[in-house]
Amino acid sequence: MVTGFSHVSIVVPDLEAAARALAERFGLTVGKPLINDQQGVRIAYVDLGNAKVELMQPSRPDSPVAKFLERNPKGGIHHFSVNVDSVDRTANELKAKGVRVLGDGTPQHSVAGARIAFIHPADFLGALVELEEHKE
Repeated sequence: MVTGFSHVSIVVPDLEAAARALAERFGLTVGKPLINDQQGVRIAYVDLGNAKVELMQPSRPDSPVAKFLERNPKGGIHHFSVNVDSVDRTANELKAKGVRVLGDGTPQHSVAGARIAFIHPADFLGALVELEEHKE
């Protein structure tokens, strides 16, 4: 099932401005922006060694992240991600326990190509959780 913590994702209205603020205030280096067309986001990572902070900006108006930004114009924490050996196996085990896995069953992928799935916030103490497949 869960094998470790991966990252926390923060929605920002402006990726470049967020990167500048993190560099100026905290001395953090934000990586090169990437685009995940499937999820409708521009993403950049801050590597903290044992975890990452993922900055997300909507790349199109119909993405779920754009809807989050409409409700939270300054941005904020969107979800956190945990590593799993197999998204399919973990999702099936969770579904068998009554946990709602979001989506229509179409495989979803991270910007790096890893399989991902999301757990409904109501089933994890109000937090949106991303399962991210990492085969060791």
